[in-house]
Amino acid sequence: MPDFLNTALEIAREAGALLAELSTQPLDINYKRRADLVTVADRRSEALIVVRLRERFPDHAIVAEEGGRHESSSAYCWYVDPLDGTTNYAHGFPVYCVSLGLAHRGELIAGVVYDPTRNDTYAAERGGGAFLNGQRLQVSRTETLGESLVATGFPPFATNHDLNVQFYFRFTELSHGIRRAGSAALDLCWVAAGRFEGFWELKLNPWDKAAGVLMVTEAGGQVSDVRGGAFNLLGDDVFASNGRVHTQMLEVFAAILAGRKV
Repeated sequence: MPDFLNTALEIAREAGALLAELSTQPLDINYKRRADLVTVADRRSEALIVVRLRERFPDHAIVAEEGGRHESSSAYCWYVDPLDGTTNYAHGFPVYCVSLGLAHRGELIAGVVYDPTRNDTYAAERGGGAFLNGQRLQVSRTETLGESLVATGFPPFATNHDLNVQFYFRFTELSHGIRRAGSAALDLCWVAAGRFEGFWELKLNPWDKAAGVLMVTEAGGQVSDVRGGAFNLLGDDVFASNGRVHTQMLEVFAAILAGRKV
């Protein structure tokens, strides 16, 4: 495989350093819709990433959260989240990251997530494993939902919060607890790292999940939608787990979706 991964690593770290620098300055905050923030840091990080990708891979397509697109007939497409966790960032809550995922003919082949506040670099390549700061990642070996720590998110633009509240309530009762940290890319990386046994979210864009999903599968985990169907990068929902509790969690999703008691 061409040197996609190392290039993505360099770009993500450069963008992360910019975010860290801008976090010490007054923020210019705007709204894309109610409670859906965008800052000058999002835009500057994205501009940097798009320029760097165009320099290195001028023929590749780019799809980025804040509109920094490059249309192309290439089989390669980069999915860019220049600042995943914008609301956290705007409030000084130190959970945010840069996420770059590369797909070839729709199949994820490389991904990088960089967490500037911890200087943590997650990297994955199809068939090559997933790594945190150069150390190979492996999902948790926990076998039961009752011993699991799981995570979810409530994106501000989703219309199905009521359903997710039901999921949240049931999994709170059935597991060690739920965390809602506010960065889907990092949540997926933390499944890959064995910190969470499972993560789901009902409304995510492809740039939110591209790199993180590859991280999970390359660390030995399992990814589907919440109904157990095949993962769709362009679909709405995602459910990732260590594989061992996947069926147990799907049973909870299915019961709630069918209106049954768990």
